[in-house]
Amino acid sequence: MHDTTDLIEARLRRFIHERLRPNVHTVLTPLRVASWEVPGEPVPFTEAMGQIYQPFTAGARWGKPWGTTWLRLTGTVPEAPGAELLLDLGFNEAEPGFQAEGMVYRLDGSIVKAVEPRNAHVPLEAAPGEQFELYLEAAANPDLAEGFRYFRPTDLGSLETAGDEPLYELRQADIAVRNFEVWEVLQDATVLSQLITELPGSSPRRAEILRALERMMDTADPDDIVGSAAEARAELAGVLSSPAAASAHRVHAIGHAHIDSAWLWPIRETQRKIARTFSNVLSLQQEADFVFAASSAQQYAWLKKFQPELFSRVRDAVASGKFVPAGGMWVESDTNMPGGEALARQFVRGKRFFMEEFGVEPLDVWLPDSFGYSAALPQIARAAGSRWMLTQKMSWNETNRMPHHTFLWEGTDGTRIFTHFPPVDTYSSQLSGADLARAERQYAEKGMANTSLVPFGYGDGGGGPNREMIAAAERLHSLEGSPTVTLSSPAEFFAAAEAEYEHPPVWSGEMYLEFHRGTYTSQVRTKQGNRRSEHALREAELWATAAALRGGEYPYDELDRLWETVLLQQFHDILPGSSIGWVHREAERRYEEVLASAERLTVGALGVLVGEGATALVANAGPYAQGSLEAMAVVASPVASPGAGTATILTRTDEGFELTNSQLRVRIDNAGLIVSLVVRATGRETIAPGKRANLLQLHRDTPTQWDAWDIDEHYRRQVIDLTDVVSIEQVSHPTAAVVCVIRGRGATRITQTLTLAADSAALEIETVVDWHERQKLLKLAFPLDVHTDRASSEIQFGHVQRPTHANTSWDMARFETVAHRWVHVGEAGFGVAVANDSTYGHDITSRPREGGGTFTNVRLSLLRAPLYPDPEADQGEHTLRVSIRPDSSIADAAREGYRLNLPPRQLLGGNPVASVLSVSSDAVIIEAVKLAEDRSGDVIVRLYEALGGRASTTLSTSFAFGAVIETDLLEREVDAAVVDSVSGEQVALTLRPFQLVTLRFRAPRAAG
Repeated sequence: MHDTTDLIEARLRRFIHERLRPNVHTVLTPLRVASWEVPGEPVPFTEAMGQIYQPFTAGARWGKPWGTTWLRLTGTVPEAPGAELLLDLGFNEAEPGFQAEGMVYRLDGSIVKAVEPRNAHVPLEAAPGEQFELYLEAAANPDLAEGFRYFRPTDLGSLETAGDEPLYELRQADIAVRNFEVWEVLQDATVLSQLITELPGSSPRRAEILRALERMMDTADPDDIVGSAAEARAELAGVLSSPAAASAHRVHAIGHAHIDSAWLWPIRETQRKIARTFSNVLSLQQEADFVFAASSAQQYAWLKKFQPELFSRVRDAVASGKFVPAGGMWVESDTNMPGGEALARQFVRGKRFFMEEFGVEPLDVWLPDSFGYSAALPQIARAAGSRWMLTQKMSWNETNRMPHHTFLWEGTDGTRIFTHFPPVDTYSSQLSGADLARAERQYAEKGMANTSLVPFGYGDGGGGPNREMIAAAERLHSLEGSPTVTLSSPAEFFAAAEAEYEHPPVWSGEMYLEFHRGTYTSQVRTKQGNRRSEHALREAELWATAAALRGGEYPYDELDRLWETVLLQQFHDILPGSSIGWVHREAERRYEEVLASAERLTVGALGVLVGEGATALVANAGPYAQGSLEAMAVVASPVASPGAGTATILTRTDEGFELTNSQLRVRIDNAGLIVSLVVRATGRETIAPGKRANLLQLHRDTPTQWDAWDIDEHYRRQVIDLTDVVSIEQVSHPTAAVVCVIRGRGATRITQTLTLAADSAALEIETVVDWHERQKLLKLAFPLDVHTDRASSEIQFGHVQRPTHANTSWDMARFETVAHRWVHVGEAGFGVAVANDSTYGHDITSRPREGGGTFTNVRLSLLRAPLYPDPEADQGEHTLRVSIRPDSSIADAAREGYRLNLPPRQLLGGNPVASVLSVSSDAVIIEAVKLAEDRSGDVIVRLYEALGGRASTTLSTSFAFGAVIETDLLEREVDAAVVDSVSGEQVALTLRPFQLVTLRFRAPRAAG
């Protein structure tokens, strides 16, 4: 037989495009349309309804960038069955969610559904012959994505620069009838045409389907597609009824819409995207039986606040099991940069919302799109009561492919969580033949297991699942040549996956994303706001707890509000710095509000504690003592005695400056670079031979794609050492030795202040940069005379060790890494800590040493200047603090990190305050002290083992308690594992390496 495959396929493509699609609907009559353009930011329905509307017709232009236009739609419901509205706001071929969107309201203010590029119909609820009036809120969101082909600067990311020219044209506003048989045959033909594309050319099944499709086209009358559709469809019944093979891959399809809480649009637009998507889902669930899973308690909270009627319907759908809150977190956060307590609070606040509002606790961690996953996350998730985790982003790795799709992920402390990484490689599937074939082809567990998850639905405001996807799922439930498709839920999938895979493989340690490495550095002000807010909230909670124990009022509501802001802004496109300028300017403003509120709470609580008076006091909220300042206590301000070992000496030499105190001797050359850093007690030099530290290095930073997201390896090939000096001089200081260096490069000016404080074991460097570079990366280098093949970097509740070499492709790809407050490198008997107050990006490498061996080059990534999506990213002034502490241990590094980030505060009062809590071991850090979420007045203490070893410690309290119990993060009692004994106000504990512990101190029972 002659091979006519190509001709049939070409004919089929044209038949679908020219015959089927245009005949799905028969247009009956245009709607009557009137419009009102909102003069500013969006307004609620009640306000829009009362405005004066002007006549508006199809073909008219509307919508300045980020503007809102309300359309009043009126007409009469036709007698024909299947009548609905068809609306085209000017949609283009770009991805749904990155262009115009709309939402249709009834006269009572309730929402019918949304209007999106791939979901543009609206049901008519009035009876035939009745008139109707609806209101469409149309959002003129600009397309900043451009298909992610160009990554070019745009003015559209800010209201101030976006302009006023209308972006869209209303193309259609009609009453039409859906021709069901045509629609059904279109779905049949679509599924089968996609399937044959994935089948081998020599497959008999492929030929069978192709001939059936040919017969369908022969049967259809091109002059009467509507009338002949049923007969044409019958030709496909046979091939559609052939069941899947017993060995076919099993797909659990779950309705989903990944909605970024902010990104290429502001938060206020996300709030509307959520309502649009959720209304679409509820509308679709009236005609189709499927489960929709949506994460992020924050998004539900917005819905409750701004669309309470729709939220009530969502609550009903949750109760019925058709709408599933997923993930259990406040947002789908970044997991690299949030501090340990903040990442814990993502679960505490998220699960608390879901349990209070819906009576359900999500048991999965749903993070498909975050930019890598901290090794601390398994323990945090399990401590929050979660059992499973889903991620997708690791498929974006540039160099190495993850070896597993279903596995146990093991964290720093040895905790494991059952994890699935969908082989479909998307969290926005359309259930296409290509998607399903990819899932089966790439599934790495073949022979051991055979089940994977496919999240389907348009995200980011594209509307979620649509009826075409449901139709595909129904046809693919069991279809020969395809994986089977079961409409499912997260819990059903994970139960099935666990049951079939008794001994899955283990992935140990962080899941480092070999991509988007620039997110550790972009938008420094946002990152500084996060770091400062985390520490400010620790301080506020500690002192508020202490004050409450003395009869003060604990600010539960305000602390909740502040935490919710911080948790929101840890979303994986806000904290990483990958959003439009609008988002980041708003984040900076909100951080300022958080810091101001936290400061007010702290000052108020300390006022309750110390009382009125004029005694000079110092409050240390950190977990470590600082000199004579006890940890978590308020003490009398120490008064230095003249000559009592507090002097520092600064000497000007021909070569530069020499700074000396009781601990260190530092030599700085005339270029402001550190040429020597000696530990006086041992004479040990810290700086590698022939090298200079505090070296600012400027690199070209032109990523291949994803500007704000990426640092590409090729940046290393172009570098300028910034050694020219405008001025260098001694700065007068009563107790410290201080040198100030000023450098300039074009419009950029850099001022560094190097300070050696009296008796300090660390040299502190403050760098103030007035930054006006474009597409540049600024690094700060410390070449350390330390021979090591690994570096320790602080993460949540501990640290990880990473190679300083590039032995393997995995090591090579990890050329930029994340750390929190400190990194540490060491050889036997000597280590060096480099701490920071707001920097996350680092690269730490082993280099050849003059005289033999190797040294370790520690570099911090201070600033970037990407042009997309925010062309003004990081422009302006920044202040960043770094310290270098030689002859240090991991415990010293942790101490130094807290010293930089949570300095003691001076105050006046009547009396000191004893340490609220203390531990007897430096290995154990108290991370949080607060009152219980249930507002019982119980004290919650969160602590962890920080050094990576077993630790025994005594926890002492300054308050009486009735009992102490171990709990999970949600403060629910768990089996005792770490409390050895309790004696009075002392608790003996034993922790395993990196173990996270939450203790609940019950209030003493009242006598009698």
